[in-house]
Amino acid sequence: MVVTAHSVPDAGLEPAPETSPSPTGKAIGANTWIWVSPLTDERLAGLAPRIKGWGFDVVELPIEDTTDWDPGRTADLLAGLGLGATTCAVMPESRDLVTADQAVVTSTQGYLRTCVDHAARVGADVVAGPIYAPVGRTWLMEPGERGPTLARLVERLAPVAEYAAAKGVRLAIEPLNRYETSLINTLAQAVEVADRLASPGCGVAADTFHMNIEEKDMTAALQEAGPWLAHVQVCGNDRGAPGDDHIDWAALAGALDRAGYSGPVCIESFTSENQTIARAASIWRPLAPSQDELATRGLAHLRDVFGPRS
Repeated sequence: MVVTAHSVPDAGLEPAPETSPSPTGKAIGANTWIWVSPLTDERLAGLAPRIKGWGFDVVELPIEDTTDWDPGRTADLLAGLGLGATTCAVMPESRDLVTADQAVVTSTQGYLRTCVDHAARVGADVVAGPIYAPVGRTWLMEPGERGPTLARLVERLAPVAEYAAAKGVRLAIEPLNRYETSLINTLAQAVEVADRLASPGCGVAADTFHMNIEEKDMTAALQEAGPWLAHVQVCGNDRGAPGDDHIDWAALAGALDRAGYSGPVCIESFTSENQTIARAASIWRPLAPSQDELATRGLAHLRDVFGPRS
């Protein structure tokens, strides 16, 4: 995930094809960050029918600010299209659960509770993201510092996870690569936090971009995350389309099956039209001929990988 700005132009969108691919084994989703930021009601009204027309099953809704899009209006729109939903949280400098500033902690907890409310309203069962510290906050911890830091995180996440569980929603802690955080880089580290919380309102999220940098064995990491695995985001190793890269997607699909993961697999990439996103995600060159092609090529590949749906 990345910190995003609100003063960005609409990305150019190409017409959706008239035909859709056949349904496949796992629900496949697309994060709207592929095209726009911030997501608004107006942008989603134009984008969601196109996402459905290409053959996606799910739309992943970033919650940059809690007033960017209306959850009731969004629920009606997606229901009318037959699209499922999932959500992701965003952690700019003003949101932090491990800071010494109690006011920031309280505000962050309030933001996450509102994310849970949004998710429940649109029928999403997950709020995924690096819900522990701001993206880009890195520091070298002193010996003995990590334990107390994680203890603070568990203590501060606990009431939010309890709130999420009551709403039928699961927080999904997303590890980020070493250049974006120094706190949680691997699935095992995320599982450690979720295990200590021991709440039905908390699990972990896997993102293949970060895993490709940090995990020694991506398939083993997914399998070991097992029952804690609540959400999966995918992209090519360069943030491009899944399949246009060196990742062994068939092996990852097998690992997800062995892990018992039944949720959607959502393509997450970012538009270079938003300069804040481009800097935060280090997108310095086009990752596909167009954002539409990045999404549709990735979708076609994931359909091939995961096979026909029952």
